[in-house]
Amino acid sequence: MSENHFCESEAILRALKDDLLVTDSTGKVVMISDATKALYGIEDKVILGLSVYELEKQGVFTPIVTPLVIEKKSRVNVIQTTTEGKKLLITGVPVFDDEGNVWRIASYSHDITEMVNIKNYLHDMQDEMERVKNELEVLRNQQMKDDGFVVHSDKMRKCIAIAKQVSEVDVNVLLLGESGVGKTYFAKMIHKESPRKDKPFIEVNCGAIPESLFEAEFFGYEAGSFTSANKKGKPGLAELAEGGTLFLDEIGELPLALQVKVLKFIQEKQFYRVGGTKEKKVDFRLITATNQPLEKLVAAKKFREDLYFRLNVVPIHIPPLRERTSDIVPLIEHFVQVFSTKYKRERVLDDAVLQRLYVHPWKGNVRELINLIERLVVVSPSPTITITDLPESYQQASAPDIETSKRSLPEIMEEVEKKVLTQARKQQKTTVEMAKVLGISQPSVVRKMKKHGIK
Repeated sequence: MSENHFCESEAILRALKDDLLVTDSTGKVVMISDATKALYGIEDKVILGLSVYELEKQGVFTPIVTPLVIEKKSRVNVIQTTTEGKKLLITGVPVFDDEGNVWRIASYSHDITEMVNIKNYLHDMQDEMERVKNELEVLRNQQMKDDGFVVHSDKMRKCIAIAKQVSEVDVNVLLLGESGVGKTYFAKMIHKESPRKDKPFIEVNCGAIPESLFEAEFFGYEAGSFTSANKKGKPGLAELAEGGTLFLDEIGELPLALQVKVLKFIQEKQFYRVGGTKEKKVDFRLITATNQPLEKLVAAKKFREDLYFRLNVVPIHIPPLRERTSDIVPLIEHFVQVFSTKYKRERVLDDAVLQRLYVHPWKGNVRELINLIERLVVVSPSPTITITDLPESYQQASAPDIETSKRSLPEIMEEVEKKVLTQARKQQKTTVEMAKVLGISQPSVVRKMKKHGIK
């Protein structure tokens, strides 16, 4: 290429781009603009005649584009880092001589430092948000599981929301629900969320203490009160609740003769030990629970009305497991993991077992579920728990109520399928959850719902 042509090309390149650097085929710098020197922070250095290979070794910039252009004989783009830490987008373009050899390499640059910084910042922010999200999820799950709750159903979410709200104040709470629904877990959660969380949580099962011993156990007794008494006396459960929470479980089982004494204690927060003459005071927060219909007991004169109204300030009705079926599978999976860890026996339930347990009536509620899962993890001979591992009473699933007279088997099966799908649709939020509990694929769920006209 002639000198005139080079001068012409140089003039054109300068006109098109200020940030320009030109090398020959050996990497020697034959031209560099002042703007390019400023980008590299080398305004006071003589660059002409130096090799880009040597400049890279000195840390002026890296990587260099010249060898890449020579190798590919075409346009090449690289992101270059300067000695000052700037990020430059470098475009190298080959200039050929008359014989088709690379004669010059012209490279021009764009400072993209700010763009790279923004990209890195957004990437870091995304990582941080994901970390915080996972941390919050772990903390949320840990809190729920520590309290014994694995919650998906709206009914249970509402109960927990009320419990957390009332935990902030010392209002009397009455927990209502069938045996095994988790009333004790609710009481403990309220205590843990309350300002009294660092003080004792004292649980008293009113149905488990014989009537003749209740006063001595609940209020305590002084030395020499009765023959078998401790010679030094003994503080009662009520006294141990000082500063904390007193939880009276199965309050509906409390004998009528003792109800008036418990009512007086609740109202005045004062009592006498059995055989004592010195009045004692105790500061506590009261939570009670029962599976009995207290209103009916009041009507039947088996429970004091004044005590009922004293307890029933904030009632929380905890639903039975059959009314929150969306929690069944998550509860099963949670306790399988809990007992697998506890007994160091990794176990999983196959889909058929999950489906069978999903339709089980669970008359014993969560307590029954926990006991069954613990038993299965312990006694199952293989890592996968199958139908044959279930107790006999759990192996038979209850069939839907279907009219069978004058109908063919396919017609009956269609109705059964529609009823099962309709029930699952009411209980699950998504078709993915429906598929999981029914033991079929999600596309199959969608297809069958469409066939039966289920929205």
